[in-house]
Amino acid sequence: MATVRLLMLQKALLHRTTSRSSSQLLLRPPSIPILTSLRAFSSAAALSPPSTAVVYDLHGPPDTVTRITELPPVEIKENDVCVKMLAAPINPSDINRIEGVYPVRPPVPAVGGYEGVGEVHSVGPGVKGFSAGDLVISSPPSSGTWQTYVVKEQSLWHRIDNGTPIEYAATVTVNPLTALRMVEDFVDLNSGDSIVQNGATSIVGQCVIQLARERGIHTVNIIRDRARSDEVKEKLKKLGADEVYTESQLEVKNLKSLLINLPEPALGFNCVGGNTASLVLKFLRQGGTMVTYGGMSKKPITVSTTSFIFKDLSLRGFWLQKWMTSEKATECRSMIDYLLGLTREGKLIYDMELVPFNNFQTALEKALGKLGSQPKQVIKF
Repeated sequence: MATVRLLMLQKALLHRTTSRSSSQLLLRPPSIPILTSLRAFSSAAALSPPSTAVVYDLHGPPDTVTRITELPPVEIKENDVCVKMLAAPINPSDINRIEGVYPVRPPVPAVGGYEGVGEVHSVGPGVKGFSAGDLVISSPPSSGTWQTYVVKEQSLWHRIDNGTPIEYAATVTVNPLTALRMVEDFVDLNSGDSIVQNGATSIVGQCVIQLARERGIHTVNIIRDRARSDEVKEKLKKLGADEVYTESQLEVKNLKSLLINLPEPALGFNCVGGNTASLVLKFLRQGGTMVTYGGMSKKPITVSTTSFIFKDLSLRGFWLQKWMTSEKATECRSMIDYLLGLTREGKLIYDMELVPFNNFQTALEKALGKLGSQPKQVIKF
């Protein structure tokens, strides 16, 4: 069965090479001999090394439909860059793509993953500005990062500072960039203003706290009830959080009575939904805005009539992938450089666990929540 699946995958990917797009990986059919050596700027056609990849032939539960297999070499064309992947995260959106429920997803069979970091292995003869050993990320991000070698046209790679820790380079685009855009795009905040958010322990939540601190903006943070919640609160406060509350602590009639030394928040972020989203709304000041960027509880947002009529609240949504197709996306690479600069300075940190590629299944189980609360899983190739 594995042989049949591999043939199916190779046939599908061969078809894709005839209609190449920036969001799809190019794989060469196995009938082409593998070169014994690979040289940058060679005038002869060159091939990448074979790639070990996480693929799925069908949509469904990720721990059921994914498998690790060998893929054939890819031709490195005139303006192509071949990258040896170093690390790539398992994001919730990656899981949703495999499940077939994400709004934008590659056709199956497909290679998993959407963002990641690697080093330049070799380049086509027409490539300028990239050399072997350069640290690069896919920009804009695209499907297929859960494999050991990726070949794409040079304009789809962004060279970054080689001193950047690979776990931060691998994860900078989806979560930290979401946090940055939400802090800056929806409400004109000034130093001394406040933000309220749920999901504060997520990577986006941790980044919001630190980016707000850099701007002199206060944060009120909501976390779910859990064991050792005091330790979690202390950890978030070390990142710069002003206040951290569990959901049960907010079962009071007047939430704003808790804001003794802070102004009422003008902006709120929701990634949970349900009752926790309602808590964010209750904290907001007159004319405040709540931005929803996730729905981890899978429960709808319920808004009281009085919130609209008497508080004039606004509800907005943010989807990074849509934002990156807008005119603002041209600024994306400078924003990524800014964020990575903060990581190198120790001003932007967040929880991750680097996991060897051969332990992918364990990392996937952790990402699926089957082993309890876990930090972001980052595959190290």
